[in-house]
Amino acid sequence: MSDDYLNKPLSFDSTPPPPPTRATTTTSIQNLSPYLNYDPRFLQQSQPEFIFPEGASKQRGRFELAFSQIGSSVMIGAGVGGLAGLYNGLKATNLANQTGKLRRTQLLNHIMKQGAATANTLGTIAVMYSGFGVLISYVRGEDDEMNTIAAGGATGLLYKCSAGFKRCAIGGGVGIALTSLYCLWSAYSGNSKKINDLRRQYL
Repeated sequence: MSDDYLNKPLSFDSTPPPPPTRATTTTSIQNLSPYLNYDPRFLQQSQPEFIFPEGASKQRGRFELAFSQIGSSVMIGAGVGGLAGLYNGLKATNLANQTGKLRRTQLLNHIMKQGAATANTLGTIAVMYSGFGVLISYVRGEDDEMNTIAAGGATGLLYKCSAGFKRCAIGGGVGIALTSLYCLWSAYSGNSKKINDLRRQYL
């Protein structure tokens, strides 16, 4: 099969076309798909094409990222808490000289209890952080590193607000410090949207 007919005007001439040469036939057979019987050259594209709403950003926003962040935090918390529960369970059962089924039951109790507690803690923090990030982005109308740092500080303040003013301030400081380190790492690795925009603008 040759795609020469695409470049020629429509003709009603009944004269049969000349027979294809051996080179043309070999090339056409090589380009045909052995499964669907089509020429794969018709599907070649210079770059991937994606559909975005007009004026929309070509990347996921904070609201879209919130779901993956919350789920990842819960799974990481469950894994870390389960490992810590296994360690504590081994120590506790060794001290109590427990063996057999009793020891296995106690180990499962430690793993499930501490894994669930850690997963709930990290999941709650992720929900707070994502909520503050979406809210601040909506209020400011811009998504940048300032939103990340502000959301981290607000999350720390809210999470420790029932433990007194001192612990509340410490929680806010820890949130600001962690999010600031994340922003610095993003800027160093070239994933910072704000810094990339400034580079394109001034460099």
